[in-house]
Amino acid sequence: MHSLRGRRQSGFTLLEVMLVLLLMGLVVGTVSFTSLSSSKEAELEEQARRFQVVVNMVSDFAVLNQLQIGLRIETAETEENGYYFVTLDEEQQWQRFEPERLFTPVALEEEFFLELQLEDLPWQQEDSLFDNRLFDETLSVSEDSVEIGDEEEQLPPPQVLILSSGEITPFSLTFGFEPTFGNEGPVYFQVMAEDMPPLTISEPLDAL
Repeated sequence: MHSLRGRRQSGFTLLEVMLVLLLMGLVVGTVSFTSLSSSKEAELEEQARRFQVVVNMVSDFAVLNQLQIGLRIETAETEENGYYFVTLDEEQQWQRFEPERLFTPVALEEEFFLELQLEDLPWQQEDSLFDNRLFDETLSVSEDSVEIGDEEEQLPPPQVLILSSGEITPFSLTFGFEPTFGNEGPVYFQVMAEDMPPLTISEPLDAL
């Protein structure tokens, strides 16, 4: 009798198994929902931190190889929502620069956006180390060199220069996510560059 009672007590009825499965399903559903709601912020932060690290490394590459490299940032309003690197060819035309995997163009998801600020940065001063004239004197593209019919093939000039001297165009780039539905609020990360690397990144912001 004790043996039979032990076997009965050690097992589970079908109702008990179904109850456990139901509770597990509720727990998994809750975890999945929580993970889904926070994944966009985490993904956005990952993109911002990736950008921070890549630009720092590209600056080191420019110094070590004595190259002048440009950074082109495309917003959601253009065909490309992301960024890529360029350099001048022998004909002084901007060309995509992808000598290594580090320079691979990056495209963001449609729900994310980029906002670039080059003027009125809080840390900019008149005695800034970065000289904007360097772009006009040595890295500008002559409009006379663009032949009729070739306009579509020409890449736009970069907004940010990463120079062999270690200097970089001061800028602030905002990575943003503004959901149009659901309970999530907007979130932003700002990556900032002063005259010289390394770039810095803000904590998550809920407003700009």
